[in-house]
Amino acid sequence: METPVFEEVDPASDCDCPGCVHWRRVLPRSTGAHPAAARAVILATAASTAFGMVHAAPAFAAPHVPARPGVPARDEPDTPQGDKAPLHGPGGKPAAVKTPTTTRADIIRRAKQWVAARVPYSMSTYWGDGYRQDCSGFVSMAWSLPRNEWTGSLDQYGIKIAKDDLQPGDILLFHNPANPEQGSHVVIFGGWTDYTHTYYLAYEETRPYARKQATPYAYWSNSDRYVAYRYKGLAGAAAGAEPDPAEPDNGKPAAPEATPFPGAAYFGPGANNKYVTQLGRMLVERGAGRYYTSGPGPRWTDADRRATQAFQQAQGWRGEDADGLPGAQTWTLLVTGGGKDIAAGGRAGAAGPPAPSSHGVPGYPGRAMFRPGASNKYVTQLGRQLVKKGFGKYYTTGPGPRWGEPDRRGVEAFQRAQGWRGGAADGYPGPETWRRLFS
Repeated sequence: METPVFEEVDPASDCDCPGCVHWRRVLPRSTGAHPAAARAVILATAASTAFGMVHAAPAFAAPHVPARPGVPARDEPDTPQGDKAPLHGPGGKPAAVKTPTTTRADIIRRAKQWVAARVPYSMSTYWGDGYRQDCSGFVSMAWSLPRNEWTGSLDQYGIKIAKDDLQPGDILLFHNPANPEQGSHVVIFGGWTDYTHTYYLAYEETRPYARKQATPYAYWSNSDRYVAYRYKGLAGAAAGAEPDPAEPDNGKPAAPEATPFPGAAYFGPGANNKYVTQLGRMLVERGAGRYYTSGPGPRWTDADRRATQAFQQAQGWRGEDADGLPGAQTWTLLVTGGGKDIAAGGRAGAAGPPAPSSHGVPGYPGRAMFRPGASNKYVTQLGRQLVKKGFGKYYTTGPGPRWGEPDRRGVEAFQRAQGWRGGAADGYPGPETWRRLFS
């Protein structure tokens, strides 16, 4: 009897991006497509009806790029740019050309500020700090240049480097001299997503707003025309001795960004904000994944309270000190990686019994833990189980906490051993893969 093909699909509620959350509320049950894609089809159909089109619409064709979870299939920016200009636009005060001193950490920190503020793309308007809101203005801002440059002039502030020498804060620059407004683009390199060096984290200003996203090296199109540059004004003679702000040190996961404690008002019943999401993710990293059936997300739930309380009790706190609401001390321990982790399988104390695991599968933390760039204890746990089950031949070192190609190939081999094919054997563990692997 032929082994049936098992298609492994996560529930639609797994995706908690604002678009998915909104369209789940207003659209009927999804047929499998991402809500944004479904919306595009609906709009296209409506337009065809309005104009009386009678011919069948041609199928949409996306450019061929590698399929990666969490990475859009088509992500080409349409990002024309402005000319060189003083800060705050043409009316601003001109500045002499100079190369201010900065550090890698400061470059990434400034880039993250625009990403966090979701600075909208524009080639004619200027953000409050004086920099133009296009791709070259973004790099001018991150490099702290005295004026707004463009792709035709940024190279004078850098030195060419090889791909293997790229480090966070460097840039990948494509200037099209024949038609600068078509094709020219520049992004900030934020670190490789895995050891294959085929994808990296790109910080860039593009439509609709500044973003950080896993991107194929060197870019989606015109990849062979992007040139790597390092800023001339990096502090330190070697300009590379500074700790890398995006990559782990000595194989250990990078510590969460030290966001200051926002205040007790951001947590508790009724709270709905980004700090609740950050809290939940930090708690999961410290062993609280079993308290979440989905998420973590921005809306405060009892799962957040129970997970917070478990972390507080792991520090030996009791009574009001372990009430499940994060204070400044709880937050500081989480963002700095201090204190004790929540013991695996340990008692939850006043927090009550552990909540069911994700998707009803014991121990499965959710697909988000196994994506390019992920670094957490669940990747290590997965790898060790693959080795135990006889699917560890792809590891030359490890397994370790950073998701890499050996993990994906090991999972794919295990999935194929179950008789699965196609999308069910993509190398990324879903709940059924996890259940069978650990059963």
